[in-house]
This record gives sequence, structure tokens and C-alpha cells, in this order.
Amino acid sequence: MAEGSVAGDPTAKPYAKEAARRAIADHLRRRGVAAEVEACPEAIDSHRVIYELPEPAPLVSIIIPLRDRISLLEQCLAGLERTNYAWTELIIVDNGSVEARTSEFLRGLEQQIGAQVLRDPGDFNFSRLINRGAAVAKGELLALLNNDIEAEEPGWLREMASYAIQPGVGAVGARLWYPNGTLQHGAVALGVGGVAGHGHYRVPRGHPGYFNRACLQQNCSAVTAACMVVRREVFESVGGFEENLAISFNDIDFCLRLRARGLQNVWTPYANLIHHESASRGHHTLPEEQAQFFRESIFMQNKWAPELLDDPFYNPNLTLDWPGFDLGFPPRERERRGSACSPL
Repeated sequence: MAEGSVAGDPTAKPYAKEAARRAIADHLRRRGVAAEVEACPEAIDSHRVIYELPEPAPLVSIIIPLRDRISLLEQCLAGLERTNYAWTELIIVDNGSVEARTSEFLRGLEQQIGAQVLRDPGDFNFSRLINRGAAVAKGELLALLNNDIEAEEPGWLREMASYAIQPGVGAVGARLWYPNGTLQHGAVALGVGGVAGHGHYRVPRGHPGYFNRACLQQNCSAVTAACMVVRREVFESVGGFEENLAISFNDIDFCLRLRARGLQNVWTPYANLIHHESASRGHHTLPEEQAQFFRESIFMQNKWAPELLDDPFYNPNLTLDWPGFDLGFPPRERERRGSACSPL
């Protein structure tokens, strides 16, 4: 879990900060956890825990759903080539592509690198496509990846995998940026905007966010499946993704089911990727798309209403109005439940 990521005291002396890091390292060592502790590069008064991976590192099954738009997949695969994590298998779930170039490209992936290509020509249902890919995965870890995600740095998968293998951890999410350098995903705050909202949406690079939360490892209620790593056994233990949620909120529902099992979801800012969001599907502009979004919102509110109004990682003095992290009035009264956990 996201230990040692609390904001430090900016007035503290350097030796006090080093003492704090030694204390965190000693705590991890007493628990038998192989990890290093260093200063957070974007908030040097705070701390970062770097977990070690076992040797050999666990196999990661990377699952990418798509429908045509091969230029996006090429961009995504170029990012994977820059990734410094060797033990991976690639699973493409093709949701009814019709372009000849797509068929040719996917055939090449099968022949050249041994990628598995599953054909699923039905209506778009993100949950079903992910479940199809997970059903054939051989890896200990699953990495769910949108085809419009582009890895920006080589260490993102190592960072996410090192958290996903920790006991008690459910889903691990990444820090996703828009191409213009503003933040797309900084973990999820429940209730914001009605069901859930991305934390620190559209803040620029270098902005620390609310109490440095845009640049610190932390536990959270949910993370996006646009880039998510989870142990396969954990995925299977909750039955995978909810196929009644074809497009929206399936990742939120998944993460809440993990929390209901006592697992902690983690967001890390040390896995940075670019999200060309909605490049392949577009936004909800058609009446039928808007109607489906409404149906899925109602599904979530009916199923998870208490949780959506009581995110333990989102201060009840903050507003639920989009985009969140501003003071709200009047403050919400937090329900006292034994299952709520603090971020650390």
C-alpha cells in the first residue's frame, strides 16, 4: 500500500527528513518488505517508497481492446517498446474491426511477436472485452491498457507491478496526462459530478494539487481502467468487470468491489503516460450514447449510493460539484463505518 507518501513539514530540517525516511525504511524492514525510501522528486519534503520486484519478475499480460484505428495501436505499441519491463505477453481484443489494414497489422503481431488476437465482433462493451482478454491471460498480473494510451517513460510498468504484487493491494492506477500537458487522471474521487470524477482534472504539469496529492503515492477508492494493473487472482476473485456497465463506470464498480473485499486501491504518480482520451470512440454526443451514460449512472447510484457519498479519501468539507477539491458548503457529514480506512 502507499506507505510513506504523506506530505512532509516544509519547515523541517534536512536531518529530520532523513530521519523520517529512515523510520519508514525501518518499518518496512521489520515487516519483511523489500523497498527503498527516497525523497519525492516533485515534493522533496515528502517521501517515496520504491518496492523491489522479485527475480524473475512476474509475467504481465497486457490487454488492449480496439476497433480499427491502427495508428493508435502503433503509437501505443511504440510506447510499450520503450518500457523496461521484459516479462510481458500481449493480448489484443479486436471488437469488430473492418479495415483491411487492421487485419494485416494484427496478423503481423501474431506471427512476429506471438501476440494473441481475440475476435469479438459484438456491440462495444468494454467490460466484456476486458473479461475476454483476462480469460486467456497467462500472467500473474493483468495490465489493462486503452489503445489510445502512450507510455511516456520506461519505468511505468515496473512501478505499477511493484505495487500490484503487494499483499492487500487491489488495483493500481497510473498518472495520465493529456497531450497538452494537463492532468487527465489523478485517482478517482467518489461522488464528484454525481458518480465519480478524476482528481485534479486538467491541472498543469508541476502543479502539486490539493496538499500535494497530484504528486504523491496514495491509496484511493478507485482508479481508471484506461491504465490499470491488478493481480489476475484478484481480478478473478470478484468476477472481473461488470458487463452491465458497457462503457462508463465499470472501473469504478470494479475498484469498489475490491475495496468491499478489504483490498486497497493505489494510485502512483511515478507511472506517467499520455492519454489521447476518446480518440477511438469519441465523446457521448449521440442521444443513444447519452441515454446509456444515464442508465449506467443510475446503475451505480442504485448499487453504491452510500459509498459514492462517503469517499474515505475525499474530505467531506470538499464539494461534490465538478471538478472537485474546492470547499463545499455546507460540509457533508461523514458516515461512521468500521470499514473506512485512512489513506496511509
